[in-house]
Amino acid sequence: MTTPEPDSTGRRRPTDETAPTGKTPTAGETRPTDETAPTGERENAGRRRFAGRAALVFVIAFVAAALFLAVLLLVTSSSERLLRLDRATANDLHRYALTHPGFTSVMRGLSNSGKTVVWFLVMALVAGWLLWRRLRRLAIFVVVTVAGSSLLNNAVKLAVNRARPHLTDPVAVAAGKSFPSGHAQAAIVGYGVLLAVFLPIIPRRWRPTAVIAAVALALLIGFSRISLGVHYLSDVVGAYLIGTVWLIGMISAFRTWRREDGKPVADVREGLEPEHREQLAP
Repeated sequence: MTTPEPDSTGRRRPTDETAPTGKTPTAGETRPTDETAPTGERENAGRRRFAGRAALVFVIAFVAAALFLAVLLLVTSSSERLLRLDRATANDLHRYALTHPGFTSVMRGLSNSGKTVVWFLVMALVAGWLLWRRLRRLAIFVVVTVAGSSLLNNAVKLAVNRARPHLTDPVAVAAGKSFPSGHAQAAIVGYGVLLAVFLPIIPRRWRPTAVIAAVALALLIGFSRISLGVHYLSDVVGAYLIGTVWLIGMISAFRTWRREDGKPVADVREGLEPEHREQLAP
């Protein structure tokens, strides 16, 4: 500690250590610490993180939409390169399925698990549960998202009017048009809806596992449709892309609905309505 030097009047000048701070703490008052001072900074950081995640979601939706349009144009223009790829993939997997009955049985099981009627039954039970728990907004989200995805899929199929693969000695048959795959689109939307609704009751340490499992199941269902010879590779890829765009669009609409009702927009990693965690639990 330095000793203040006297000025011309004989009084000692205050040093940096003795200079007045402008305010002397009163009794019971404490100076702000690093933990209590930057509340505004934390809020700004939270806004920046939210904006960053929102921008990432927008980019994903935009890229998926652009890729879907590219695949759609290739399919409708009967691109030779795409046709060769589709036919080669279908023929190779068909030959493998013919000589490996166990593989074919597994593929049938996966395909049956992704039927539209199965998803409608599951989602009807989920919507009924949500209504019983008085979570009307989430129930509406489930019904509109799943039903709308099915209608969109059928509309695109009718517009594109693509025939299904024709294979010698098929191991499975399916009616209707081929592009995009209804099973694959229902899987990507269905598992996405389940995650968005029930993520709040999944422990944080298990959430990455739940997301990976959902993605893996959706991919396996799409793969089963190609392996059974009822869809081309581009049918499944197109379904994943349009399903992703639809799911992101519906989640964004739901978040806007919450904001208009004066509710805070939840972190996407916490699910759609994390404040209803107790009501979502069985």
